[in-house]
Formats: sequence, structure tokens, C-alpha cells
Amino acid sequence: MQGDEEIYQVSQLYPYKLAPYPLTVEPSTENLPESLGPHDVVTRVHAVSLNFRDVAVLQEGRYPGGQIAGGIPASDCAAEVVAVGSEVKLEGGDRVSVQFNLTNLTGRERDGGLMALGGDAEGVLAEYLVFEEKCLVKLPGQLTWEEASTIACAGMTAWTSLNRLKDLQEGSFALISMFGHLICIAAGIKPIITSSSNEKIEQIKKLSPEVEGINYKEHKDVAEEVLRLAGGTGVDYVINNIGSSSIPNNIKALRKKFGTVSLVGFLGGHLGDAPRDIFLQLLFKAAKIQGIAVGSEVEFEELNQFLEDKKFTFDNAPAAFDYLISGKHTGKVGITF
Repeated sequence: MQGDEEIYQVSQLYPYKLAPYPLTVEPSTENLPESLGPHDVVTRVHAVSLNFRDVAVLQEGRYPGGQIAGGIPASDCAAEVVAVGSEVKLEGGDRVSVQFNLTNLTGRERDGGLMALGGDAEGVLAEYLVFEEKCLVKLPGQLTWEEASTIACAGMTAWTSLNRLKDLQEGSFALISMFGHLICIAAGIKPIITSSSNEKIEQIKKLSPEVEGINYKEHKDVAEEVLRLAGGTGVDYVINNIGSSSIPNNIKALRKKFGTVSLVGFLGGHLGDAPRDIFLQLLFKAAKIQGIAVGSEVEFEELNQFLEDKKFTFDNAPAAFDYLISGKHTGKVGITF
């Protein structure tokens, strides 16, 4: 093991308590391995970001996926490498996160079942984690630990739902989740967010004049309001975290041709009946509905590259303009003062 071994003997963590529903999380400790395999990496967790699925697991019948009894919850974290095995390329101090689905590394594993952190696999709500290097992804250096901890599930889900910005057309609109609007703003997609809070909508709209918001409690027909905000054309992307009950409105909100609805969540439950004409609507709009199971590690690396701002100092501002003109950038180009 390479690193300061004496501090990695015990890890504090919060596993699910085995008890009648609703479950709770209780503090505990576990011993870390005395030695590391050649590809193992020990990380110290600096921040964990929670998703709806993390609380859905606590409720009986609320989470449709697998779950380890008494397992460790949460999937999104930002951590620091503190010790490595003999054949690991990562180094102490590297900022990393863990791939959400441990069986989806390249995006080509067609026969591997889902092994999601905080569900089918142990999660990340612990002081220290030990994973093989192949499961870890370097994080953008300019983000805080808290910001970086939101990427693994929430960020990746938005990224893959937006087709990783492939074949992006000018003037695109998206009906999106909260994280997705950040990617949209950087990529030139006009985001429309939905919320039950006008305060949240106004807060997010401060980020960019391109952001539009809809309070779904105040608008009986959200799809009609989406069409209005999109100038009557409809949107190119819908990120659906509600479930099947909102699909009819999603399709109604799509542009007349080639839109995509991405199913990413189950806030409204995971049961429901689809209207009989839903498939005709898909046919006439040449649209598609796709399920998003977060994404692969390769796509995670792509997103981090997109988010990795190229920074220049104020004294070197002309170089920032040259870099932007070169077209080598993937995210925003920043100048620090």
C-alpha cells in the first residue's frame, strides 16, 4: 500500500438499519483491509450528494430497483485518493468519484445486469471507500467538493438524456431537471424547468436569461405552457423524472419532429396506464422514448471534460480569447481576477 497506512484502519459510515419500514440510517464503523490488491484505491470522501432514490429505498415498495439489506446508501460522492495498490496509475491527492453502475464502464457491456451504488452495490456514505481503479473517474478540478459530488448520478443522467450533446441543432429547447439546466446553458440549449416553487424558479433564472420556468401547481396544462415558452415549436428534449403518468404531456410538449423523452425517475410512482393513442403520437412526431440508467464510465469522463473549464488569469486574458477562437474548448472558458 502506498500512503499513510495508519489513518486508514477504520471507516465511519451510515448503513441502513435493519428494521420495519420506514428504514433509517444509523452510524457505524468498519475495518478497512490491512493490505490492498494491486488495482485497489482507498479514497477519503469529502462530500456526498443525495438523490430521491436514496430516500425511496427507506420506504417499502417505493424503490423499484435492488437493495442490499443493511447496505450503505447513496451513489454520488467526491473523494480524494489517499492510498493505492502497486499497479494503480492514480496518485495521492487526485480528486475522484465512483462510477454509478459498476457493470457499465465502456457502455458496451450488453449482458451485465445493473449494479448501482446505494442499491445493488454498497453506496458511498462512508468516511473511506475502497474500489478498484477501473471504477473511479477523475473529477473537474475547478469544482468544490460539494459541487463535484452531484455529477455521478444527477449530472450523468442529464448528460446522457441530452444525448451527450451529439448532433445538437441550433435553437434547441429542453424541458429539464434542475441539474440539466447547467449543461443546457453551457451548450446553448434553451432550458425550461418545472417546479412547485416560484422562489426556486426565480433563483435558477438568475443564472441565465435563457432559462424559463413553469410552476406546475399554477399551470393546469404544463405542456401548453411549454409550447408557449418555446415559441410554439415545442422542445427537443424532455427529462422525465416523474414516471409514466407524465409521458402523454411530455410527448405533447415535443417539437413536431425528432424529439426525445428520457425516463430517468419515478417521483410519481412506477405504475400507470398509457393512453391508447400514445404510440400514434410517437409515430407522427418521429419521436422516441428512452430509458436512462445514468450512463457509462466513458460518458462520465466525457461529461467531466465538458465541465472542466479552461481558466486564464486576468493578466493573460488575450490567451483566453485565442483559446476560444481555436475551438479546442468543450466547456466555458474562464478568466480569473
